[in-house]
Amino acid sequence: MKKKQRSMQFGLVSIGLFLIIMTYFYFPSIKKNKILKDQPVNKEPQKVQSTKESTYFENLEYKGLYDLDKPFSVKSKEAYILNEEPDIVYMDNMYVILYLEEDRIVEITSLKGRYNKENYNCFFDQDVLATDGDTVITANNLDLIATKNIMKIYNNVNLNNITSSLQADKIDYNFKTKYFKVSMFGDKEIEMQVTQ
Repeated sequence: MKKKQRSMQFGLVSIGLFLIIMTYFYFPSIKKNKILKDQPVNKEPQKVQSTKESTYFENLEYKGLYDLDKPFSVKSKEAYILNEEPDIVYMDNMYVILYLEEDRIVEITSLKGRYNKENYNCFFDQDVLATDGDTVITANNLDLIATKNIMKIYNNVNLNNITSSLQADKIDYNFKTKYFKVSMFGDKEIEMQVTQ
């Protein structure tokens, strides 16, 4: 009888370990690979020019993961890297896609920008447009600080969604708490309109 109980316990422990491995290792990797496979990849070759000071690229794209399971993509029509700052990519017509929880997709574009290959921080300048489909934000500047999970939007900020519109000098957004902090430079009042 003891042999039968031991073999049954061993079988149950084996099934439990198998389920843990499948749940925490195998299934997340399938989901991550599916998301990355679904993303279009630019098949055009990158044109590269090098000088003593920098290296120039066309149709540059970086893909990666942040928080271990959330994919992102950073694209640019033209870019260059200064030899003295090899981790910073200076971009023209910068385009970023963030795949967040609950199937939310955030797209950010700007005329100019910088991308840090080391820590994934992005800095957008000139005609910034950010949207998740429901909310549209325009501004002069947007800093996407991946190391702190925050987004700082500033200078002529306009936020519009179905129920409200907002004008401010600065908005800080925390991806973890999903809260906005709205402020104005100096003593100016925030202009906000809420409709129902």
